[in-house]
Amino acid sequence: MENNVQQFQDLVIKNRRGKLKIYIGMSAGVGKTYRMLQDAHSLLKSGVDIRIGYIETHLREETHALLNGLPIIDRKRIFYKGKELEEMDVQAIINAHPEIVIIDELAHSNADGSKNEKRWQDVYDILEAGISVISAVNIQHLESINEEIEHITGIQVTERIPDKVLEIADEIVNIDLTSDELLNRLKDGKIYKQGKIQQALNNFFKPEKILQLRELALKEVSHQVERKINKEVPKQVKLRSERFLACISSNNQTAKVVIRKTARLASYYHSSWIVLYVQGNNEKPDMIRLDKQRHLLNNLKLATELGAEVIRVKSNEITKTILNIADEKEITTICIGKPHFNLFQLILSTNVFNQLLKAMAKKDTDLVILS
Repeated sequence: MENNVQQFQDLVIKNRRGKLKIYIGMSAGVGKTYRMLQDAHSLLKSGVDIRIGYIETHLREETHALLNGLPIIDRKRIFYKGKELEEMDVQAIINAHPEIVIIDELAHSNADGSKNEKRWQDVYDILEAGISVISAVNIQHLESINEEIEHITGIQVTERIPDKVLEIADEIVNIDLTSDELLNRLKDGKIYKQGKIQQALNNFFKPEKILQLRELALKEVSHQVERKINKEVPKQVKLRSERFLACISSNNQTAKVVIRKTARLASYYHSSWIVLYVQGNNEKPDMIRLDKQRHLLNNLKLATELGAEVIRVKSNEITKTILNIADEKEITTICIGKPHFNLFQLILSTNVFNQLLKAMAKKDTDLVILS
């Protein structure tokens, strides 16, 4: 009973919470702030109570012009080390309680003495107060890819947001430009003033860096959309998307082939894939040679390096385990080695191969035997 009451209470709190929309881009200058201000004008014309909580136009002429006519909640002034700083006034936003508030620079670090260390934490407070938020962030500020960003750009990004911020967003929109379009905007003075343009072109705004950042932004938005589909769309109405399951044993050469060929299939279909190793009693560490154990670990490492999710399960019910994982992970194609593969021999020897095929047919799952 208490559990049901808590679930209902959680549902009520969730429904009271404001909605979060995030614009994400590959870099500064793609038009995130511009798009948010366009949204604000459209919503205001529709009679929605929307205010500007914090905006940073960087004095870009086209963007700054869009501030005209929009209601702005004044920032608060903080004195720190003899300097006057301006920060978003979270309490003023909550007190004003608009339907929607625009908050730029989601990864911003607040001045010392603020209630929260980071602006994304301020956004949490505002959402909990029942106010919806439209915000923006660049892909380089995402915590999980921080090292990758540093490798691409050579710049260490100190202001970051945890991935969970994107995960709670109700809507994520990628503001996308080609690298040529972005570089033209930069050269035309639409991103930085003339004095900084050449420096930017020599450092961050190089075509090869922009392309890699663009890829990361597109992948992240795609990942978040997929996560939302998995969470909210009933299985029976989902579009079929390819997912591969590579089943391996401790057989070194065959396992390596299965992993590599499944990786190529997954790459071709731009899909996720899993490597499954089912450890039966005959494959316990004390039952197989040390060199086989070493090869197995190397193969699992190879799978991880190639982008697979690796799952290890201890079970003597090999076929049942494969089917359970395939069902749980919504697998469309199971990949195994050719007949000399230990797993294949085990399936044949236990007379359940037909059962496996029938079960897969019911789930509209394909079986690929890799030579």
